[in-house]
Amino acid sequence: MTYKKGDRLALVHTTDPHTELKPGDQGTVTGFDAGLSILYVAWDSGSGLSMLLADGDEVRPA
Repeated sequence: MTYKKGDRLALVHTTDPHTELKPGDQGTVTGFDAGLSILYVAWDSGSGLSMLLADGDEVRPA
C-alpha cells in the first residue's frame, strides 16, 4: 500500500512494547519510506511513533 502525507489512519497493532498507543488511536501521515517500509505518523495523542510495517506494525484508513 502507498501512503501520502496527510492521509488519516488508525492503529491496528504495534510491536513496540513501550508505547502508550492503543488500537484505534488515530493519526496523520507525515511521510512514507516505501524502501524501508517505514510510515511516519503524527498521532493525535502527541506521539511521533513511526510504524515499521515490515516488522509487524499495522494501520488502517481512519
